[in-house]
Amino acid sequence: MGKVIAIANQKGGVGKTTTAINLAASLAVLEKKVLIIDADPQANTTSGLNFSPEDDQKRTLYEVMIGKLDIRDALIQTEIANLHMIPSHINLVGAEIEMIEENNKESVLKNALAPIRDDYDFILIDCSPSLGIITVNSLAAADSIIIPVQPEFFALEGLGKLLQTIRLVEKGVNPNLTIEGFVVTMFDGRTKVHNQVLEELKEHFGEMVFKTIIQRNIRLSEAPSHGKPIILYDVICTGTTNYLNLAKELLEKNS
Repeated sequence: MGKVIAIANQKGGVGKTTTAINLAASLAVLEKKVLIIDADPQANTTSGLNFSPEDDQKRTLYEVMIGKLDIRDALIQTEIANLHMIPSHINLVGAEIEMIEENNKESVLKNALAPIRDDYDFILIDCSPSLGIITVNSLAAADSIIIPVQPEFFALEGLGKLLQTIRLVEKGVNPNLTIEGFVVTMFDGRTKVHNQVLEELKEHFGEMVFKTIIQRNIRLSEAPSHGKPIILYDVICTGTTNYLNLAKELLEKNS
């Protein structure tokens, strides 16, 4: 059965979508069957994998969540052979309202995923930064959560709120949810504050902090505008090496 990992942080701009896209692509290149689900109405993962949500508005996560579409019919083949995607659309905002009256509304995504979990080694969910019903669904469907952290002091402050949210989801809808790990993104080793925050993270969370650090990299920030994961955009850059190493570390943890 595929492992479902939510990639989440309530703070925006921490490299969440970059991590979702590039970790998924790296796992696929390492010959794992991977599904990435764009659970953010901003649809950045969707466009970052060269698909416009306007291309086919009837085959997105929104239709799956409101029960209009079987999840198998929302699957899209990406440019990487082992990587499928379920795209998002701004309509997903409306799903929050449409699902209010629904019984077990927190488990809609988990139930929708059940028939296809065995088809994949990993299912990654790129969560919205807000804590609405779609994000709760993502956390309820997940086995674990990866938390991207930008090494700034404000980012550390936001972690407390996120951990509180995770505890609430554990108590309420998913007692088996665990933290897969914290991944430090946009790291610049020349910056004193970045090194300080990294040390604080390790001090607080120890082995839960991934050894692989995602360094600040221009090519990594350019890739989404070309609709490509970094491994297809620039195979020899630091960003590619970092995310391949992160994927290998994840595989090692789950071997």
